[in-house]
Amino acid sequence: MASEHKQQNFNQQDSYTCELRKTLEQQFLQQIIDNSSDAIFVIDKYGNVLLSNSGTEKFMGCKAEELIGENVKELLKRGIYDCSPSMKAIKKRSIVSGNVTNRLGIQFMVTSNPLLDENGDIVMVITNARDKNLVDEYIAALEKERLTVNRYKNAVEYLSEVDLENKELVAESQQMRQIMKISNVIAKTDSTVMLIGETGTGKEIMARHIHRNSLRSKEPLIPVNCAAIPHELLESEFFGYVRGAFTGANPQGKPGLFEIADKGTLFLDEIAELPLAMQAKLLRVLESSEVQRLGDTTIYKSNVRFIAATNRDLKIMMRQKLFRSDLYYRLNVIPIDLPPLKERPEDIIAFAHKFLEELNRKYNLKKRFSIQATQAFLKYSWPGNVRELRNVIERLVITSANDTLNFDYDLECFPEINIAYQGTLKSVMKAVEEKYINQVLEECNGRVDEAARRLGVHRSLLYRKREVKST
Repeated sequence: MASEHKQQNFNQQDSYTCELRKTLEQQFLQQIIDNSSDAIFVIDKYGNVLLSNSGTEKFMGCKAEELIGENVKELLKRGIYDCSPSMKAIKKRSIVSGNVTNRLGIQFMVTSNPLLDENGDIVMVITNARDKNLVDEYIAALEKERLTVNRYKNAVEYLSEVDLENKELVAESQQMRQIMKISNVIAKTDSTVMLIGETGTGKEIMARHIHRNSLRSKEPLIPVNCAAIPHELLESEFFGYVRGAFTGANPQGKPGLFEIADKGTLFLDEIAELPLAMQAKLLRVLESSEVQRLGDTTIYKSNVRFIAATNRDLKIMMRQKLFRSDLYYRLNVIPIDLPPLKERPEDIIAFAHKFLEELNRKYNLKKRFSIQATQAFLKYSWPGNVRELRNVIERLVITSANDTLNFDYDLECFPEINIAYQGTLKSVMKAVEEKYINQVLEECNGRVDEAARRLGVHRSLLYRKREVKST
């Protein structure tokens, strides 16, 4: 009886229906739609089913081939599903979307799209359906990922603000005033900036100043110390990864730094420490603005402003084949050289008084510098620059019993020389070595690679010495 019913439906219609059905039943087209994860359902303008794929079996609760020739009005009468967006699309002559529940109680999100001919008459209606639970899970996963990215942004922004608390640029010297003038101009652009200067000259503070005065100031500045990330984790940290990308990965996946910094600024400190393989990947992002998570097939557009910094001579590294020349020229759009503190005597005194005011306020003290201390500040070379100056001021404030602070750089910078050591020569040398290693590590903010270079040893040796100390 079912077959007679199908034949009756087709006999009532125009001859175009049969021809249209023959075209749609070509084998290659059926194979394509059968591999779709959605249910695909095509009817003519009278409601007759012309085509359905394997996905409709779950939607309709019956075999796809059994639906061919059926009329959707009959399917509704038999309770196959509760409403027909496709018939509404015919009536409205426009796209109709909605939720449809089948006879098993499963909800589907359905969209019916009518196709019109050149005269504006409906030729057919194509309907796509997907399990609503799957759609809801997908939307929830996207929202969770969005919240995760925002949480990363907020956390990184907060931590970077805490790290830079009470730190600001001092520009009393003519050199720094000129640099500030230039930085205020380039801040309003999206040009890539390369900050060059010795350790402790304020490269990160300058990067933050540029960001705060830029058009991206409402978005986060994400500071990244390239020397602090293990080489084997660089790609996953920068690009992120999807669930199951590699053994030991976060089961929920993780957004990369390029994603977290989207619409903001990414500050790449110690850029010279990136291995060549990662340099090539960074270059591609700089040139294409495209980012792809590990294990993912989706490519994202990344809208990031880059500021890089280094205390090394990248031109020498290029000649040594340690730094890519194409990356160098891509980063070195606007270079800013930050002079060492010894070349900025006005800034030495300004920084010293600034740090003293902060420490007096913090510890409720009223300490001041002697004339001798001020003169000694100007005579000392400050190899650790602003960072070393701050450490010295803090040490003077905390250890001095008097309100008037004196400074002897020969004694203050190497206090271990004046300590009366006891024991064998070997034990004394070990103690001196340990103190000096700790001093250099402190000046390098715990960065082992940088400390090893200053000490003239391989970083593996420095790691071993620290391990021996800890045991």
